[in-house]
Amino acid sequence: MHIFKLVWKNITQQWGATLLSILLTAFGIAILLVIYITGDTFEKQLDNNSKNIDLVVGAKGSPMQLILSSLYHVDNPTGNIPLAEAMKIADNPFVQLAVPISVGDNFKGHRIIGTDSTFFTLYALQLNQGRVFQKSFEVVVGTEVARKNNLKIGDEIHSAHGLSAEAHIHDEHPFKVVGIIKPSNSVVDNLILCNLASVWDIHGIAHAETDPNHGHSPNHEHHDHDHDHEHSHPAKEEVTAKASQSSDHIDATEEFVSERPNRQEELIKNIGQEMLADQGVEITALLIKYSSPAAIGTLPRLVNQSTQMQAASPALESSRIFSLLGVGLDSLAILAYVIMLIAALSVFISLYNALKDRQYDMAIMRTMGASKAKLFTLVILEAIAITLIGSIIGLCFGHAILYYISLQTSQSADFIQAFSLYPDELLLIVAALALGSIAALIPAFKAYHTTISKILASK
Repeated sequence: MHIFKLVWKNITQQWGATLLSILLTAFGIAILLVIYITGDTFEKQLDNNSKNIDLVVGAKGSPMQLILSSLYHVDNPTGNIPLAEAMKIADNPFVQLAVPISVGDNFKGHRIIGTDSTFFTLYALQLNQGRVFQKSFEVVVGTEVARKNNLKIGDEIHSAHGLSAEAHIHDEHPFKVVGIIKPSNSVVDNLILCNLASVWDIHGIAHAETDPNHGHSPNHEHHDHDHDHEHSHPAKEEVTAKASQSSDHIDATEEFVSERPNRQEELIKNIGQEMLADQGVEITALLIKYSSPAAIGTLPRLVNQSTQMQAASPALESSRIFSLLGVGLDSLAILAYVIMLIAALSVFISLYNALKDRQYDMAIMRTMGASKAKLFTLVILEAIAITLIGSIIGLCFGHAILYYISLQTSQSADFIQAFSLYPDELLLIVAALALGSIAALIPAFKAYHTTISKILASK
């Protein structure tokens, strides 16, 4: 009989012990796979989303919340800051590039971000199709947004109020898709970009039907991220009118600047002197790239001590985020290693007990010409077969868990490719097979030293 048929026959004779070994191996592999992919992907996302950003300036509050909302788009903003005050920081000599962003509404969970052409420079983005937005209610969508929603150039989308996909839909002012960004392996792949005036316009119109005290109507969900400029400015309608009149003059071309622009002059040119001076016009945050290493110790202190805004370091906060995540991942990794050791012990016990029941069969095989090496190989192959089946089931189970995790995350934070194959998955299988083989060594040596005369005599 062929050796592989013998292996299959032997492992199916004791399904109980074999199934236990397979399940333990599968659970261990699944947990290790989830830990590896989530940890590695999350760390890469932290690097990709903040690699060109040295500082984030926003409203007072939690620095980590500011970083999460402005860079990773997985939390609510700490509030808004005056555009004019932010531009003063942007014109500091220590600033090479300053990019204003305004967190708007969402489209099916994908956040709509108001910004300008410097955002493309900061993230080194390239267009796959179309062009950059040139006026209000034109949007450039990330590659994942286009793929998941089957969007193409010329399509129109309607935003939902706030950050909830189930909120009130702004049917009055659709956004037109004019560009699709090439894959960037960053959070931008799941974002929708428009100019700043679009965010101001849509919220001015959205609140035009509310009561004179600027409160929300019962049918409108309140913004979790608190657009202060919609509520606190006494001449809100005037600001909205100015934004609407000037929005067509937003200059966002495909030729992106490589040197630090004068942000004050640029905003005056694009938006207008009156709007820039108007304290009711606000943004969510300012993303800053330093012009000199000396800015590290100067600019954050200047912002935190001399203004009503706060400055948060992406590098510092990202390391805190990953350290918090690392504690949980390390605990799960320890659990996975323990399960794998238990699986190896189960394989050892299963083979050792099976060997006692098959001693007579092995003695017969020896009398029929089977060598000691063949019996040794037979036991090792049984262990490899058990761990291989468990590893394959574990990989499938692990990817199913990753898919479930991806379904629970918001569209803006959807960074796990659940069904992509990773190179280190092969290493997990090899490690499991090696562990199973080591566990089978003692039973294999016992089979190797089978004494034919003694066993047959005992029968």
